[in-house]
Amino acid sequence: MKKRKDFSRREFLQTGAVAAGSLLAASSAKSDNTVLLDPHPYTTAVQSTAASDRVRFGMIGIGMQGSGLLTEAITLPGVECVGAADLYDGRHLLAREITANGALPVTRHYQELLDRKDIDCIVAAVPDHWHKRVVVDACNAGKDIYCEKPMSHTAEQGFAMVAAAQKNNRIVQIGSQRVSSVLGAKARDLYHEGVIGDVEMVELTLGRNDPTGAWEYPPPPDLSPANLDWDTWLNDAPKIPFNNLHFARWRCWKEYGTGVGGDLMVHLISGMQFTLGWNEIPRSAQALGGIFRWPDGRNMPDLHVVLFDYHGIPVYVRLGLGTETTELARFMGPKGILDTGETDIKLSPQRGIDTSPSYYSSGYPLKMREAYVKQWHAEHDPPVGKEPFMTDTIYKGWDWDDMRPHLWNFFQAVKSRKPVVEDAVFGNHAAIACHMANASYFSKKPVYWDESTRTIKT
Repeated sequence: MKKRKDFSRREFLQTGAVAAGSLLAASSAKSDNTVLLDPHPYTTAVQSTAASDRVRFGMIGIGMQGSGLLTEAITLPGVECVGAADLYDGRHLLAREITANGALPVTRHYQELLDRKDIDCIVAAVPDHWHKRVVVDACNAGKDIYCEKPMSHTAEQGFAMVAAAQKNNRIVQIGSQRVSSVLGAKARDLYHEGVIGDVEMVELTLGRNDPTGAWEYPPPPDLSPANLDWDTWLNDAPKIPFNNLHFARWRCWKEYGTGVGGDLMVHLISGMQFTLGWNEIPRSAQALGGIFRWPDGRNMPDLHVVLFDYHGIPVYVRLGLGTETTELARFMGPKGILDTGETDIKLSPQRGIDTSPSYYSSGYPLKMREAYVKQWHAEHDPPVGKEPFMTDTIYKGWDWDDMRPHLWNFFQAVKSRKPVVEDAVFGNHAAIACHMANASYFSKKPVYWDESTRTIKT
């Protein structure tokens, strides 16, 4: 999950500033080579839906990300939360506060939601080490499920999740939101229109520089074994005494999470897969990093740099929790650069040709150089008044990590039974890239994907 800003999108909408969204209504509107993209279709959805046509979902996990998903989901037309589950009792109260339903059924046991016939689907935001169990159980119970990223906690888990989805003909959508954003769609269109030519290299970068961004979350003050089922929360992780920091900051430990790879890299990898039309596992990964800024007992790196090989194309990823840097996916080709960020895309075209005589000719004797320069200008200078003009074009849209379009696409798929883009196969491929990055970091060696055994090899 991306770190939330102090003034959230939801608060922005509640102030009535949603009218500003009308600026996005015309994709043809241009000013100074800036293009405003059409909003996502959910913004024009009919607000009233017959009770018989509603999608009823159960919410599993109402923590930082789950509370946001629940808050956004219930604002979508035709969507209703009818039950919630969490192992911490304080979040039962939170679920009822968010839904403004003091009678909302709540439980510590998510299986109770899966057993209910009136629940169509599940939205799950649980720690990584719970993803496989919840997804497989949901699919086996005949429920579609939206599961937070990364899809799996280990590489092998993902294949069991894919098998469960396919066996039960269930819709599984993984929660990397930019796959559903108008910015992601525009970047994909631009690339496949050939604006930069065939991609030759990709750079994916993101940096934070504050305690919350580094998962230094404050545990709930009342948290204790009396109101949290700690033993169940540990799942298949090593059994240890109650630890409120492990509960709140689980991303810091490999026993429960996948570090910056599963929190941040998977967003960038998913967006790259979608933009380029790649739905595959990288051939190899080579990582460097360490714990430089946050030596707080964590065992996951706070700086992680990785070089992937995707069918021969290098993909460089840099993730850090010690320096704030712009979130960026950069696609480079012979015709230019496509930079995609949180709220805009910049297309910087390049001609890829000499615009003046080669400076190598400075090593020619004078007469030879003068003859070469004269001939070059005669052959290459454009007619006066028809000189080529190259300029960047900016495409602006809503935050590419906006939850609402992604949730909307999921709920619409539940109703229509049409496949989603970020299904279990797509999510598995993105997650395995992160697992390979972590495997390389911990082994201090390059790692390789062995398709024949579906394992990561050193």
